[in-house]
Amino acid sequence: MKRFKNILLVCDFELKQQTAVERAVALARQNESSLTLLSVVREGPANARMAIVFMPIQELLEQMIADHREKLDALVAHMHQLGVDARSEVVTGTPFLEIIRKVLRDGHDLVILAAEGKGGFKERLFGSTSMHLMRKCPCPVWVVKPAKKPRHKRILAAVDTTDEFPDHEQQSLNTVIMQLASSLARMDNSELHVVQVWSVFAEGYMEVRGGLSEKSIRKLRKQAKREYAAQLDFLLAGVDLHGVAIHKHLPRSDNPSGAIIKLAKSNRIDLLVMGSVCRTGIAGFFIGNTAEKVLIEVNCSVLTVKPEGFITPVTLE
Repeated sequence: MKRFKNILLVCDFELKQQTAVERAVALARQNESSLTLLSVVREGPANARMAIVFMPIQELLEQMIADHREKLDALVAHMHQLGVDARSEVVTGTPFLEIIRKVLRDGHDLVILAAEGKGGFKERLFGSTSMHLMRKCPCPVWVVKPAKKPRHKRILAAVDTTDEFPDHEQQSLNTVIMQLASSLARMDNSELHVVQVWSVFAEGYMEVRGGLSEKSIRKLRKQAKREYAAQLDFLLAGVDLHGVAIHKHLPRSDNPSGAIIKLAKSNRIDLLVMGSVCRTGIAGFFIGNTAEKVLIEVNCSVLTVKPEGFITPVTLE
């Protein structure tokens, strides 16, 4: 993969971030790209009133910044020994805002950070900062789940090849998702799973109000599945899949997020590559609540991509 040339690694020393660091280093070395380490110190911590009794708030912030800078410098020095062009920066403010502003200022093409949560039963893997970035950051965002081994055994690419409402942004997003997923699968020698969730438009209405027989409904389903399969094959034909073991999935469901989550769990997916925002409003794609349902329940690392022309609501002012 030679796609990323200016990677931003967000460092939070309160998290288990070793897997994210290793992934960023490996990607920077393979891409021969620059790597910037960013640490954001929150301004006005919740316990500032207590802290100010023992130390002026500005002095406290300065000590925190110095501590973060020292830790980043040690990481950068180690990366230099590995041949990585790395540098570091410490800023203050609200983490997701400062991260996006850094992307806007310096043209970063990928953000990598560690997942804030542990995942698992009743515990979300992605926290506030991750969710804000996956909604609003203009470049791809890779949230990395802590793992014993950084290599991904199974990668899942979620696409939507619907052509009922042709849309250039959606189709270009599908291509980017597949390019990223296949490149990472080749890099890690991973299995690549591709999912296209489909359904028959207004099937229930046609059956109940239209009086279609069960035989006719089954025929419609077979026809729809063939069409979706052909569209998926057309998408895959335009992507370099040489040397990649690929598995195609076409589950029928009116609940795309539920189908994705079920597939990710049943196939023990390590990394999900998907679009997090689609401005066009095409039914069945990852829009708003649908994307967030996936992110709330999925328990693997996630790489999210925005559609072509996406404009972040965050500004430099």
